[in-house]
Amino acid sequence: MYICALCSISYLNFIAQIMAYAEPVHGTREPMQVGTAPRKPRILLAASGSVAAIKFGTLCSCFSDWAEVKAVATQAALHFIDRTSLPKDVILYTDEHEWSSWSKIGDSVLHIELRRWADIMVIAPLSANTLGKIAGGLCDNLLTSVIRAWDYEKPIFVAPAMNTFMWTNPFTERHLMSIDELGITLIPPVSKRLACGDYGTGAMAEPSLIFSTVRLFLESRQNASSSSRTH
Repeated sequence: MYICALCSISYLNFIAQIMAYAEPVHGTREPMQVGTAPRKPRILLAASGSVAAIKFGTLCSCFSDWAEVKAVATQAALHFIDRTSLPKDVILYTDEHEWSSWSKIGDSVLHIELRRWADIMVIAPLSANTLGKIAGGLCDNLLTSVIRAWDYEKPIFVAPAMNTFMWTNPFTERHLMSIDELGITLIPPVSKRLACGDYGTGAMAEPSLIFSTVRLFLESRQNASSSSRTH
């Protein structure tokens, strides 16, 4: 099945993707190095409406000691997120902030500001619904608006979470193909007993694995960039 093949390809090609992103990027984006003192990476973490969003606080904690973190959650994700579990320095943005922060021409637009700020975006969990929206180019909330406005020279990682039959649904195959064409990196789901009681593939990868995957990617890119400057 293509979905299984795509999971394998994602990891087989992971190092190749790292090296591709490691090439120097010429543009106006703020560099990761400010003078000679490196700044922390800026990671935008996002959660969509899956029961796996109960782990979002843990995910934020994994990243917050290493990076500057801002968070985005869909309205459905808020049903599962315990806000008290988030690190105190992590701001959680919702659709309400998107609309309340703008009242007239000249005011900042939140989804644009978040896109400008972030070095990397990670969507974990990525629900079947939000996967379909991204694949179709829809942007009806803060999270999908950030994606639609994204600069694809900057990486995005997604960690899907859904029922096994949703994961193996033909629409999922099509949607994964679409986001792969955008350059979005898949962190595949795992097999376990799901929240609904079914057993199979569809559970979100553990927060520690998501964190280590993103950190490996960024540190490999930085090392490759440093190496190219010394030759």
